[in-house]
Amino acid sequence: MCQTISVSTRDQLPSDRADQIARAWQREHPTAPVGSIGILTRIHQAAKLLADQRRRALTNIGMDAATLDLLSTLRRSGPPYRLSTRELATRCLVTAGAITQRVDRAERDGLVRRLAAQPGNRMVPVQLTDQGHRGVESAVGDLLAYEQTLVDDMDPHEQQELARLLTVFLQGLMKRTEAKA
Repeated sequence: MCQTISVSTRDQLPSDRADQIARAWQREHPTAPVGSIGILTRIHQAAKLLADQRRRALTNIGMDAATLDLLSTLRRSGPPYRLSTRELATRCLVTAGAITQRVDRAERDGLVRRLAAQPGNRMVPVQLTDQGHRGVESAVGDLLAYEQTLVDDMDPHEQQELARLLTVFLQGLMKRTEAKA
């Protein structure tokens, strides 16, 4: 049976692709559970649209996603805006090889610098340069301002509730994924 979404703060929302898919499966395969379609199909559609929007926004601000991720991670670490390549890989959720490539590219562009490793320590610290600091401040400010416009159709309470529900969903999904690993 197709589940209905309760809408408390707005008029009933018009039917969309997810509703149409759920109704079609309910008609064609009445015993199949279709409740997830209303959630996962919408998340999948939103992810595709958001990826396209982010790609365009990053192009407009002149920075690629990998470089922004690297610089943002360093900037969020706080003064002195320095992390080891191992810490960067962990925080950026990428491999050591991917971090090396990102750091190489950002270093060539004057956005970061590698510092000498401490004697007896193989960890290589990477630090934002002044140019990198200015670049990430500008890029993040522009990107976050733009991305806020993408959620402004919801009032602040709805934004908070969606964020809360997505957190619950993602935590459950990560537990299932970790249990299978």
